[in-house]
Amino acid sequence: MSNSKKPVCMITGLGEGTGGWTARRFAKAGYRVAMLARTKERLIKFEKELPGSKGYVCDVSDLKYLEHICKKIKNEMSAPEVLIHNAVKGNFEYLLKGKPEWLEKNFRINTTALMYLSHFLIPDMLKNKKGVIIVTGNTAAHRGVAMTPYFAPTKAAQRILAQSLARDFGPKGIHVAYITIDASINTPWTRNRIEHQKNKNDIEFAQPQDIAEEIFRISQQKRSAWSFDVELRPDIEKW
Repeated sequence: MSNSKKPVCMITGLGEGTGGWTARRFAKAGYRVAMLARTKERLIKFEKELPGSKGYVCDVSDLKYLEHICKKIKNEMSAPEVLIHNAVKGNFEYLLKGKPEWLEKNFRINTTALMYLSHFLIPDMLKNKKGVIIVTGNTAAHRGVAMTPYFAPTKAAQRILAQSLARDFGPKGIHVAYITIDASINTPWTRNRIEHQKNKNDIEFAQPQDIAEEIFRISQQKRSAWSFDVELRPDIEKW
């Protein structure tokens, strides 16, 4: 198959964790990957590693520019057959110690961007009578705790939006799934962000390459056995 005929997988929130490993997994399967991140240097690194893939510098909270990037991907690569919305923004703080504007910023990246991406990409999926949208979420989508008033509401809304999309477009050939990652992900950033996680064993974390494998598996499910809610956690995670 010529490179121009290979399907396109679009991934928001490309980094060294889930986003990067998901890009590798889809590239390995023959997809051209359209990669979105805020850091140009990171995108250059992955472009060199994954031939046929292309990086786009984009902050998905800039909704007008996000529309521009979607049009650019369609023109330069082709309409994405798969969308992985992995970009995430969160502030973890008690209500009275935080700022109300944090909620709006988090909502824009986690949920509003998904709405805009759906508007931009679903029409082509409908035209082609197939498509996959997978959203990476976490436990905050299902319950709030004291330190997540600026984050959990945005992930809960994100999941409900994904569910609405699944019920609307599933019968029309578009598979929408929501993945709840009920664990910290094993990346240097995650380990350094929280003091008590620095010296934890790897088995206490979800491994990004394993998450990527599950994302890919879900994207390939047969239409008669699609998943929507998928929960992933290490075997030792308490739940």
